[in-house]
Amino acid sequence: MSQTFHRFSELFAQLGLPSDDQGISHFLTTHAPLADDIALPDASFWTPAQATFLREGLLQDADWAEMIDQLNIALRAH
Repeated sequence: MSQTFHRFSELFAQLGLPSDDQGISHFLTTHAPLADDIALPDASFWTPAQATFLREGLLQDADWAEMIDQLNIALRAH
């Protein structure tokens, strides 16, 4: 089985968000820190489609899971 590795910017593009360094930085600055008691896909700033993508990516351990985990960590930074 082959596994595809994605870059952080590709995850942002997949989510329909600005994927350049400035856009990623702005998103993280705007939405961090995410409270520890809120699961990443349940955060209020996602659209239903984005939340579904994140939830399914984690549940299915899809090839996006590593980048989703990195996004989760980045949004929890204080």
